[in-house]
Amino acid sequence: MPAPSEVVELDLGAPSGAEAGMVRPAVVVTADRILRGGPNVVQVVPLTRTMRNSGAEVVLDPDAHNGLSAQSSAQCQHVRAVAVGRVSSRIGNVGAVALQQIRNTLGIIFDL
Repeated sequence: MPAPSEVVELDLGAPSGAEAGMVRPAVVVTADRILRGGPNVVQVVPLTRTMRNSGAEVVLDPDAHNGLSAQSSAQCQHVRAVAVGRVSSRIGNVGAVALQQIRNTLGIIFDL
């Protein structure tokens, strides 16, 4: 079971319109207390190397822990639930600070 803040590779399938799709990395944002229950789905935020000046995205620089090969943007506007079976591998971990930035941005998007 993936853990919060893990960078995983998954297949989002064919995109429709401006959706994020195809095989790509994503950050798991599901709360640990939910993951302990062994859910069939997890919530993820897809990553892209296309950088946009958007308040809905969080920039992540590659480092030894997150496993990213290039600067990436967490596309919080594309958050989605995916079946655990879509996760093909674990790449790294963005850490607590980046996870909190992503969750804060999700809070703004959902007006929480």
